[in-house]
Amino acid sequence: MSTARAQRILEGPVVPTLARLAAPGAVLALFQTAVSITDTAFVGRLGTDALAGLALVFPLVMLLQMTSAGAMGGGIASAVARALGGRREEAARRLVAHGLIIALAAGLVFTLLLLGLGTSLYALLGGKGEALAQALAYSHVLFAGAVGVWLANTLASVLRGSGNTLAPAVALAAAALVHVPLSGALTLGWGPLPRLGIVGAALAYVTAFLFASLVMGALVWRGPLRPRGADWRLEGRVFHDILRVGAVSAVGALQTVLTAVIVTGFVGSFGIAALAGYGVGVRLELLQIPLVFAIGQALVVMVGTNIGAGHGARAKRIAWIGAGLAAGISLTVGGLVAVFPGLWIRIFSHDPAVLAAGSQYLHVVAPFYAFFGAGMALYFSSQGAGRMVLPVLAGTVRLVVVVAGGAVVVASGWPLAALFAFIAAGIVLFGALIAAAVRAGRWEG
Repeated sequence: MSTARAQRILEGPVVPTLARLAAPGAVLALFQTAVSITDTAFVGRLGTDALAGLALVFPLVMLLQMTSAGAMGGGIASAVARALGGRREEAARRLVAHGLIIALAAGLVFTLLLLGLGTSLYALLGGKGEALAQALAYSHVLFAGAVGVWLANTLASVLRGSGNTLAPAVALAAAALVHVPLSGALTLGWGPLPRLGIVGAALAYVTAFLFASLVMGALVWRGPLRPRGADWRLEGRVFHDILRVGAVSAVGALQTVLTAVIVTGFVGSFGIAALAGYGVGVRLELLQIPLVFAIGQALVVMVGTNIGAGHGARAKRIAWIGAGLAAGISLTVGGLVAVFPGLWIRIFSHDPAVLAAGSQYLHVVAPFYAFFGAGMALYFSSQGAGRMVLPVLAGTVRLVVVVAGGAVVVASGWPLAALFAFIAAGIVLFGALIAAAVRAGRWEG
């Protein structure tokens, strides 16, 4: 991290510095939103079964992204930022080497598990017939390339941890520009390319992340954080420095995805159209993650650097300002779609049953998105501070409320809206409990 960049993070005005660090990620969020929307739109043209298959796999894709970019990526960015905040560049290089080893191992684990257990998992979620076949076709190709996703997100986290949020945003935006036309061409058979159906969307996803990993790998290897000979010597304490944030955060990510997976199973009991409608509706909630992630990754860097330099009070002030910004964004999105859900749902489907289920989800859940935005921002801030136990427990409470409530809804024969009400309650508790944890916590270097 350059001296000028570190000084801005440690001494500069909070809002302009946060905005400067978050801006590249916010622009990237637009590209990533375009990827998700266009992929869903392309697959939607294949029919309701393909759209339902995509909904079955989506929670696992979310787990892949959340663990590699948000959880372990947050652990790597936090550790690098704290090392550089304490002016320990050699320690930062060792962290990069160990982070890449974690990425290779974790990517292989994803590939082996999803290729081996995909059929049973998607069937457990309610997939059957052609919807299950579509889910497996998409999943097998995408998760075969899981290592590329892990490497790209790990290298992006290294760059962000050094205070450079622009380079990873540009690389990932370029990957999105590769992804969108390639997905359309391979899914629908544009021009001379074959019509591969849902497999085409998965191939585009894997290709784009491999491209991004090569670009960011070149950037890291040309910079001061390139690991050298002794940096590759494996040390337990270096792994611990990453994993004490990354592994605990991964538990939180797993809880979030487990919640989504179980809810997907509950919704599946209401029929394929309800599953497709829920998948489209919940995608908007999840599409806020890139926007909040932009603020969150800036918070990881700013909080981590200040913690490393011993500025705990400033770090907590930064966290609250970031939470307010994230809550404002989520409130704006949620308010709009709660009133006009068709603006979103009709992008993907005109099936009346799909429209009804998706609209019902947004009517009930979207008004509470502000709690989601604030909770996620404070979650990232806690990563920067290296204080993750209580935020993860907030996710546990959300999981228990949603799963227990959903089980009651299905067992009692209550309507789909009741299930969505428990989802909304879980979001409110998640945001409120993390806020309470940050307020009560002591953040020292």
